[in-house]
Amino acid sequence: MEVCSPRAWSVVIGVAVALTLGWGGSACAGTGVGTRPADASPAIPVVASTNVYGDVVKQIGADKVDVVSIISDPAQDPHSYEAGTRNQLELAEAKVVVENGGGYDDFVQRMLRSSGNASAEVINVVEVSGKDPDASGQLNEHVWYDFPTMGKVADRIADALTKAAPAHGADFQRNAKTFQDNLAVLEERTARINARHAGTAVAVTEPVPLYLAEASGLVNKTPADFSEAIEEGDDVSPRSLRDTLALFTGNQVEALVYNEQTAGPQTEKVKQAAEDNGIPVVPMTETLPAGKDYIGWMSSNVDALVNALDR
Repeated sequence: MEVCSPRAWSVVIGVAVALTLGWGGSACAGTGVGTRPADASPAIPVVASTNVYGDVVKQIGADKVDVVSIISDPAQDPHSYEAGTRNQLELAEAKVVVENGGGYDDFVQRMLRSSGNASAEVINVVEVSGKDPDASGQLNEHVWYDFPTMGKVADRIADALTKAAPAHGADFQRNAKTFQDNLAVLEERTARINARHAGTAVAVTEPVPLYLAEASGLVNKTPADFSEAIEEGDDVSPRSLRDTLALFTGNQVEALVYNEQTAGPQTEKVKQAAEDNGIPVVPMTETLPAGKDYIGWMSSNVDALVNALDR
């Protein structure tokens, strides 16, 4: 047992008096007893439109961020999501907001304006990507399947967090670099798929995975009106469905990349046609599956492509 010096006993007596007045501490302690640690700053409140971006923020901000992902249930369709009053309160308090943009999660901007929060640092991922609409005026807004874009987003998140908490800026920048190094591994893997399978035809139920498919050198043969109708929740025309099913009955594609989050009768017919004709089905999702982080999720997607194409 520690024996306090006579001087220490006087400190003990002083502490006892202080405790009677409601001040907390411990006898024989050093300086700074009862004070808040210098580095115990409150976590930075961050709101992300989906758990995809929420996870990236957590990887970069670690324990210095308090992240709310508005859409976190893989069963939810972000295209038709209706945010609630709790989301608006969270946006009102946010220092950093990460939205996809491109028409994917317009509810974020609507609620941010209603919240009156004009000071939050807003990161619009489509804008960060620099992606432009194609010749038909269409933009594939599913930019989180594009690894170079996510590397840029990591930089923007690190910069925004550094602005909010300058004392931890070096940590944020270091964590962003680690994330980017992991992305580089994924890019190397897609480059290897490209080297082996460039020009290979595939079909998709929605445009969700097209950036990954294109980086892998794959060519999408799906009729545009089919995948657009599925994405928008519209009925597919009989002709478009027939043309899509013919891709499998005629063995015109080597794989079907299937969005599990928007499955319905028409996509189920397409999936069944692929299976009936021995064509691999590669399931993917729009939001982060339970128990996965972004890098692990995308690594699994790349694995699934490799397994389908190298069969």
